[in-house]
Amino acid sequence: MDQDNNSEDESVGPPEDPSEEELPCLPPGLSDGEAMELLWQLRSQRRQSSPELPETVTRLTAPDGSLLYLVGTAHFSDSSKKDVATTIRAVQPDVVVVELCQYRVSMLKMDENTLLREAKDINLDKVQQAIKQNGLMSGLMQILLLKVSAHITEQLGMAPGGEFREAFREAGRVPFCKFHLGDRPIPVTFKRAIAALSLWQKARLAWGLCFLSDPISKEDVEKCKQKDLLEQTMSEMIGEFPALHQTIVAERDIYLTHTLRQATRCVEAPPNAQKVPAVVVGVVGMGHVPGIERNWEKQLNINEIMSVAPPSRFGWVLRAVVKGVVVGMLGYACYRAGGSIGRVLLSLPAVQSLLETLQPPPA
Repeated sequence: MDQDNNSEDESVGPPEDPSEEELPCLPPGLSDGEAMELLWQLRSQRRQSSPELPETVTRLTAPDGSLLYLVGTAHFSDSSKKDVATTIRAVQPDVVVVELCQYRVSMLKMDENTLLREAKDINLDKVQQAIKQNGLMSGLMQILLLKVSAHITEQLGMAPGGEFREAFREAGRVPFCKFHLGDRPIPVTFKRAIAALSLWQKARLAWGLCFLSDPISKEDVEKCKQKDLLEQTMSEMIGEFPALHQTIVAERDIYLTHTLRQATRCVEAPPNAQKVPAVVVGVVGMGHVPGIERNWEKQLNINEIMSVAPPSRFGWVLRAVVKGVVVGMLGYACYRAGGSIGRVLLSLPAVQSLLETLQPPPA
């Protein structure tokens, strides 16, 4: 894993569906160099010079002549999966970059049924893991957002991230294609988002997420691919929670632009390692496309959006109060039930995990 751009530098695995176009069987007796040159020529033959691509695809050019085909998607959309497959098959890219980070990479290899079960099943273990990974407030907010995802999953009967799994499968069918994770680590995003909100905004956001119950249809999801509708939705969101939009959308636009530009660089062509412009496919939510276009030619500094402020005094007090309540309840349980049962309670992984999470920060 490349720490700078949070990517997987290996070529991805074989396709799951053998009926699709796969890497060819090479003649026996070829040297490594000859095999590489043959595969390179095969990919060049498959690559279309002027492809007819879906209207959700935006083409951007790097200073060295490398090309980026940016596919804007809706995350619960069958047609987005088709757009991704069509684009990758047409341009035969050197690199595919998706809007995922290492904390969400597991969705690439899980089947739809498993993902549907996982999305609907928000249990104590998931709550503990989220709190331990992101802190108390950020972890609870992540659970609420998972609840939103589970609501959409239940309404549509479709697991999220289908377009990323499609990109992963299609990249495995392209010779020499690398697969990169292009998004900012989700713990950083959650912590910065929570830190940017006031206490009142946190309460309003949590309330809205807790009681989300509006029905969602597949037609509603497909509308998310329309830029005008999306811009209207974003404008409403900016008015409601401008700080949240800044951390969850605008800052990730910058990070995604950075990783896409890192990928859109000249590559070495066999057999003489000559540098040639790269072809890259980026797969991101439609809401990030306008920001990536705006940032494409700007000087970017991602260090500014990777830092996480230390916990506030209020956050420390809140953790101390919650810890006091938990310890008090455990103490009362020990008193009522006897010392042996109390020791059993304190030995439970859930209790130990919660107490570890609520430890005050070092001075």
